[in-house]
Amino acid sequence: MPDLGLNEKRVLVTGAAGGLGRAFAQGFAEAGAQVIAADLNESGAQETAGMIHTAGGQAHGAKVDVTNAESCAELVAFAQEALGGLDVLINNAAIYAGLERKNFTEIDEDVWDKVMAVNVKGVWQMSCAATPLMKAAGAGAIVNVASATVFSGSPLWMHYVASKGAVIAMTRSLARELGDDNIRANVIAPGFTLTEASLDLIEDAETYGVTRGALKRSAGANDMVGSAIYLASDLASFVTGQTLIVDGGRQFI
Repeated sequence: MPDLGLNEKRVLVTGAAGGLGRAFAQGFAEAGAQVIAADLNESGAQETAGMIHTAGGQAHGAKVDVTNAESCAELVAFAQEALGGLDVLINNAAIYAGLERKNFTEIDEDVWDKVMAVNVKGVWQMSCAATPLMKAAGAGAIVNVASATVFSGSPLWMHYVASKGAVIAMTRSLARELGDDNIRANVIAPGFTLTEASLDLIEDAETYGVTRGALKRSAGANDMVGSAIYLASDLASFVTGQTLIVDGGRQFI
C-alpha cells in the first residue's frame, strides 16, 4: 500500500470533545499526524488531546465556537503557532445531540437557526479561516462531515437533514474554488453511528442500524475514521468534490 502521506501532517478537527470528532482526532494521530482537537467544550477537547498523548501521539486541545468568525480565526492562529501551519481540516462540529424529532411544521425557528449556524455557517467560517494556511503550504485537504440522512430524507429531522445537505453542496463549490490552489474538499456522510449523542437521542440505538443495511451490525465511531483518513490522504490525491457514504449499505437496501 502506498504511504498515506499523513506522517507529521498538521490536522485540525472540530467537534473533537467526543464521539466522531474524538475518533477522527485519535485516528489521524495514530496515522502519524500532529492534531489539534478543538471544541466549544474545551475540557473535552483537552481530554481528547490527553488521550492522544497517552497513546504516544501528538496533539493539542483548544476551544472554538464555529459560529463566531473571530473564534475560528483565533483557532487557526493557534494552529499556526503550535504546528507551524495547517494541512488538513476536518469540519466535524455540529448540533445533533438534543434535537427533538418533530414534524417540520413544529420546529422552533430559533432551533432551526441554531442548527444552521453551527452545521452550515460553522463549516463555512472554519473553511474561510483555515484555507489561507493551506494555500501558504501549497496544498491541503478539507473533509466535511455530513450525514447519510440527506439521501434517505430521514423524517422529523428536517433542520438537521437540510443543514447536512447544505454541507454537501458547499463542499462541491469549495472543491471548484480551491482546485487552483491544490486544495481538495470532500465529504464523508456517515450513516447511523453509535456515539454518546445517538445513545441519548434514540431509545433503541444499540439495535437501530442492525437490520437496516447490507452489513448486519451497528456502526461505531471508529468505522468512520478510515474513510476520513482516506479522503485526507495522498491515496485520494485526485479526489475532490465527492461524497462518500459510509452506512453499511443501507442506502441501496
